[in-house]
Amino acid sequence: MKGRRSHPGDRAGRGPGTADFKLRVRETLKAPGRLRKVFAYLKKGCIRCIIFCLVLSTAAPCLAGQPTEQIRETTDKIIAIVTDPALKPPEKAEEKKVRIREVVNERFDWREISRRTLARKWKRRTEKEKAEFVRLFGRLLERTYLAQVEGYSGEKVLYLKEALYKGGFAEVEVKIVNKQGTEIPVTYKLRKRGDKWLVYDISIEGRSLVNNYRKQFQRMSYRRLIKQLKAKVAQKT
Repeated sequence: MKGRRSHPGDRAGRGPGTADFKLRVRETLKAPGRLRKVFAYLKKGCIRCIIFCLVLSTAAPCLAGQPTEQIRETTDKIIAIVTDPALKPPEKAEEKKVRIREVVNERFDWREISRRTLARKWKRRTEKEKAEFVRLFGRLLERTYLAQVEGYSGEKVLYLKEALYKGGFAEVEVKIVNKQGTEIPVTYKLRKRGDKWLVYDISIEGRSLVNNYRKQFQRMSYRRLIKQLKAKVAQKT
């Protein structure tokens, strides 16, 4: 897409289109302060779509803009790891996870995701506290998406279009198509850091990953939030 527009910020979109997805969102947002419910919702729905976007790319047409190409580059690297015969044996499972984690960490800006998720709470935190939150929140998201990598069941991803905005922001729109032909729109939100375009949010059918977490996190004290994050990360997978 030619030209640059003002960045739209964190727009609140409409919820998921399928009945099951809508029900999960509704139940999650009705439970104030229940962090475990938002974890369950994202693990079952939103995160799974995100992983499919990164891992299950097809050779579908797309615009050749820099943000799109960098998303595609990450996709190709993950595909190579997931399909590598040498990493198929069970004893190679941990090595595979480490390699996937390294690739995804190169594309996701966990600090920016954390800042936007904490919102006003972020400004009141010390640098030590911020670093702790980024580590815990990043670990939680990593664990969730790594658990979904093996869940591929034939979904395809089509790259649709790209939009550039003032201030070094961009959006890349893709569409997931499952075996039944159901289409799920997904939007990557990116910010340019040096020569890299890093993901700071993903929206599934208008439902923002950052906004979903933010709504839950703002309903509890920071101390309680950190306590629950530590407990969640400490759990065995």
